[in-house]
Amino acid sequence: MRKAILPSLIIFVTLAILARLFYLQIIDDEYKLKSENNAIKIVYEYPERGYIYDRKGKLLVANQPSYDIMVVPREIKNLDTLKFCELVDITKEEFDKKINKAIVYSPRLPSVFLPQLNKKEFAAFQEKIRKFEGFYIQKRSLRDYQVNVGANVFGFITQVNPAMIEKNPYYRSGDLIGRQGVEEQYEEFLRGKKGVKYIQRDKFNRDIGPYKEGIFDTISKQGDDITLTLDIDIQKYGEELMKNKRGGIVAIEPQTGEILALISAPTYDPALLVGRQRSKNYTQLYNDSIAKPLYDRGLLAEYPPGSPFKILTALIGLQEEVIDEQTTFFCRRGFSYGNRFMKCHDSGGFSLNAGIYSSCNTYFANTYKKIIEKYPKPAYGVDAWSNHLKSFGLGNFMGYDLPPGRKGNVPTSKLYDKYYSAGGWKSTTIISNSIGQGEVLMTPIQLCNVMCAVANQGYYYTPHVIKKIKDHTIDKKFTTKHQTTIDKQYFPPVIQGMFDVYNKGTASRLQVKGIEICGKTGTAENFTKINGQRVQLTDHSIFVAFAPKDNPKIAIAVFVENGYWGARIAGPIASLMIEKYLTDKITRTDLEKKILNSSLESEYAKVLSGEPFRINH
Repeated sequence: MRKAILPSLIIFVTLAILARLFYLQIIDDEYKLKSENNAIKIVYEYPERGYIYDRKGKLLVANQPSYDIMVVPREIKNLDTLKFCELVDITKEEFDKKINKAIVYSPRLPSVFLPQLNKKEFAAFQEKIRKFEGFYIQKRSLRDYQVNVGANVFGFITQVNPAMIEKNPYYRSGDLIGRQGVEEQYEEFLRGKKGVKYIQRDKFNRDIGPYKEGIFDTISKQGDDITLTLDIDIQKYGEELMKNKRGGIVAIEPQTGEILALISAPTYDPALLVGRQRSKNYTQLYNDSIAKPLYDRGLLAEYPPGSPFKILTALIGLQEEVIDEQTTFFCRRGFSYGNRFMKCHDSGGFSLNAGIYSSCNTYFANTYKKIIEKYPKPAYGVDAWSNHLKSFGLGNFMGYDLPPGRKGNVPTSKLYDKYYSAGGWKSTTIISNSIGQGEVLMTPIQLCNVMCAVANQGYYYTPHVIKKIKDHTIDKKFTTKHQTTIDKQYFPPVIQGMFDVYNKGTASRLQVKGIEICGKTGTAENFTKINGQRVQLTDHSIFVAFAPKDNPKIAIAVFVENGYWGARIAGPIASLMIEKYLTDKITRTDLEKKILNSSLESEYAKVLSGEPFRINH
């Protein structure tokens, strides 16, 4: 036992010494570096953000040099404030506000005083910087947009705020972060890794070289480049077609779920949110509460789907075996139920095919009625119908890789039991659901995804905008197939009906020679509140399509607010964008001229002017 005491003591003392050395050389140094140590100056080296390309390899977003004026409040000495303000073009009040903000952050640590100087402003300040102790220049990079479209997809770069810093210790005051769009979604890949240098200072506050010979210094690493699924050519074309209009367009490749175009109108030039005017420009865009250019209508706007919803009514009717291809309903300009009447523009007997290409309200009202009444109670029927809809990705967040989103609305029996007393409603009470005018709401991306599922005859992939990340693999959820509850055998007759919409139906004037397009026109009632009163506005124009009929390469959904009816505005836009994508040319120059020259600004102005709106029924 005594023999073991001495070796144990030696081992204990040795471990204690090693632990102390580790603390003094490693832990203690780290605490020194993290503290507000006046003897050590921290200098950050900011990397370039990753570049952004489109699916064809076209450069969309690069970088440009930018310069921030940094300040360490405690080091300011003998400052001629007026000369300083004159040089950087700010007022004395602005100067005081910025200095006070820097002091609140830390008197000893650097923070951004004036961000994003251009080369000319930088040169002017750099020439006289020696006169302004406590201030120095920090070089960064800002976004340099190679295109003037796609702002809603890209997002923008802005300075972090205190809440962001508290949430993520990677960021410090003055750091830049991606907001909205792919800049936010893929921030951790795009931002890279900033480098840090620790500079030792003497008692006179002069730099005397790297701290600990630079063993704690790190080098910056440029952000990862990303390739988007976007086709910038049809994105640009779609934005041109939507000038002087409001609404959203989404185009997706059905076989992959890759988003080809994501258009929100009105939009803005992404370059507006770069440089010293960024804050001013953002405020102007944000405060435009009428046009809402920052509001991504393709992802956020929830619209009644109108007649394109009849495609789903038909598929559910077939799956539930309440109709087949030969089932015929007779239409007398509408559908009577109780003492009410749903108007229709047709008359005569309609089979499934004719019901689709003629967009007969009566046909789909009868189909919906049969779906609900198949079950012992209306509640069971509505819930079965609702479950079919949800299998298409409706009524919930879709899981795509862009920050904003809305669930839309797919009603269940619980909703109607709340509106009416339990058992106090039946199929005809909610018959407007049959034609997409009930409580169902969809975003443009949801409706486009429905078209992908139809084009694929029963399945879809989660829509996504990322195609490739340098040195990384994309999330496997974007390559996972989602099956609907509709059997494959029921899609061909519905697809044929959509094909005949172009051949002999409501879109027969929108044909494109050489391309077999399947589509569906839509007109949706449009209501808003003006001075507390519910007012009906001019109807929305809606159109959905995919092409070619066999082996589809593109699916599209177009919503144009106050656009009158489906074939008037939305339909031509869909045909033009399909032709542009598939052939890279336009033969329907008549449609192109019509849409490029059309404006709905007078319609939107009626909300303020009080002029009457056009009601199509």
